[in-house]
Amino acid sequence: MMSSAIDSLGSLWMWGNFPEPQKSKSMEIEFPLTSSCNPMPVWNFHGHTVVKVACGNEHVVALVTAGEGYKGSGLVCYSWGGNSHGQLGLGDRQSRQYPEVIEPFNSDAPWTVYEVACGAFHTALLAQKSPSETLESVCWTFGQGDNGQLGHGTTQSVLSPEPVKGLPWNAFLISVDCGLFHTSVVSSAGDVWSWGMEKGLGLCPEASYSGADAGDAILPLLIPCAGLYGPKFPEPVQVVCGAAHTILLADAGYKMWSWGRGWSGVLGNGKMIDCYSPIMALWPPLDADFREQSVNDGGDKSGTEKKPEDVIELERKLSMAAEDVKILQSKLSLMERYASILHGATFGKPFEERDMPASLRSGGSFDIAKEWEHMLETLDRGKLVRLEMFYRGMLAGVKDKLLKKRIQEIFLECQSSLPSESTQRNK
Repeated sequence: MMSSAIDSLGSLWMWGNFPEPQKSKSMEIEFPLTSSCNPMPVWNFHGHTVVKVACGNEHVVALVTAGEGYKGSGLVCYSWGGNSHGQLGLGDRQSRQYPEVIEPFNSDAPWTVYEVACGAFHTALLAQKSPSETLESVCWTFGQGDNGQLGHGTTQSVLSPEPVKGLPWNAFLISVDCGLFHTSVVSSAGDVWSWGMEKGLGLCPEASYSGADAGDAILPLLIPCAGLYGPKFPEPVQVVCGAAHTILLADAGYKMWSWGRGWSGVLGNGKMIDCYSPIMALWPPLDADFREQSVNDGGDKSGTEKKPEDVIELERKLSMAAEDVKILQSKLSLMERYASILHGATFGKPFEERDMPASLRSGGSFDIAKEWEHMLETLDRGKLVRLEMFYRGMLAGVKDKLLKKRIQEIFLECQSSLPSESTQRNK
């Protein structure tokens, strides 16, 4: 419920419902949120330059220069606001109304933070040792860990910054971001890791979601790039997270991949269903491919040049083709959703492209008996038991319906064999 911005002079502005920093230090469990419809300056960093800022539900983390100007290094990490889960990284759960330095990342520390991100109640930082001759970096997390969003292998909350040990030590991480309950990072080599998130959207498609297994990834999970570009993403630029979805900008900014919860079409792939592995977003949009970019050559501005009839006809056909594509995409989205529901009810996991029979993927003929036998051979015991339970339940339902139908038929036969009321009166 808050927004923040850094102006060209390095000053921080905030608006919405946000924890406005006070002029004096205070430690409170309950703290008021300032409500403002207009941007308000944060004066606590006067004389310094704010370089990065990130906001959670009730907390703020900022990277600020130790001196007045920014020279590419020497940043100090500050945090303030709500701290009910230790998301400020200050070693306790007491809220702060005054920006305080996160001690592992002060001006004298060997670590230099260069990226910050906030989830609902957790924080992630990217830092590297300074000075360092190698491009190595570490992801530090702290705060709420109920869904494994800290990546420490547990669901415990952490009050002080701890490194995520499940990431390779020789990878240079270029970007990090947090959703409400998940975290994602990308390396310069094109590797993407994610962890956390309820029900494993985009993270754990093989999770059973039964009993105590919530399907959350409590350790970093490598997200592969499928298709021609895999397994690494080409020339990654940035990773960004929504509440429960992730988008990766790669190929030097010319391609986007998305995965996670797809409500309201947030994944940008033409569908409104959840995706459990990265797929390319439709970029640029289909209609943009056919839109003519007019260029003014400095001629007569009072009128417009009339287009030839063949150009108009071509544009009409292209427009109709674009509309047909949209209709087909809508129908395909419904079919995929229906297939995913059936597959999930049968096997307890969402339908993915790799679950499609090999004969269909290759474009050949489809032998349903052969594919059924192959599927049974590849299933483990747990999935076979689940499949048996599903079909037993289905068979029981069919038998129950058949029994009810037969009872209705017998009842109708009995009614038809009874004499009519007039015949009974005559007798």
